[in-house]
Amino acid sequence: MNTTSEIGVPPQKIEGKVTARIEETTHRVPSGAYLSLAFGSMLASALFQLSGKRHTANFIGQWVPSLLIIGVYNKLVKIEHELLGPYATPSRGERRAY
Repeated sequence: MNTTSEIGVPPQKIEGKVTARIEETTHRVPSGAYLSLAFGSMLASALFQLSGKRHTANFIGQWVPSLLIIGVYNKLVKIEHELLGPYATPSRGERRAY
């Protein structure tokens, strides 16, 4: 099982343009932003629940897992950029390959 080469660069990997663009954008967002949005959604959901608006509370409460997953993805992209450096960001129009 060869997961990395001897110099620490992963084997050949090609990602689509959309994925590269998403990662290029999301790694700029602070990690705490998604966590704050998730906690804000929980608080808003609780307030709507207490005010008797159950449907709105459930709708807003369902945002929390999605925001947390996006935050985890954001963190993974940041770690990838830190570890791989110049290998992590393809130049415009170029497909990612390591």
